[in-house]
Amino acid sequence: MKPPCVVVVKYLLPAIRVLITKELIEKHNMRKIDASEKMELTPAAITQYYKGERGATLTREIEKSPEVMKMISQLAEALVREESTPESVIERLCEICVAIRYERVICKLHQEDLPALDVCKCATCYPPPKT
Repeated sequence: MKPPCVVVVKYLLPAIRVLITKELIEKHNMRKIDASEKMELTPAAITQYYKGERGATLTREIEKSPEVMKMISQLAEALVREESTPESVIERLCEICVAIRYERVICKLHQEDLPALDVCKCATCYPPPKT
């Protein structure tokens, strides 16, 4: 049994971290060491995310979604302004994950992890409308 959360942890969360790292460093001119503190990650991890050595698999797909990118920007902004509690950061990350899953970004990777899954009929991330 491999729920979508397996793909989320393996691919999606690292890609989200890449995008938040880039927002903090490029948009908010934050030093990597400061970004690492805000994100509660090691400076080495931040460097790897920033260089694309980690989390690059889904980054381009996620960047295609204006809605998700807005959510990522808002989270980065909240981190910069120190307006976030650990609980609110987790909540925002989960909301970003739901939005990405809803857009079917992880379906192909989920099917690769679970070949028996029929992506065309899967309703786990994107349930069919109720009738």
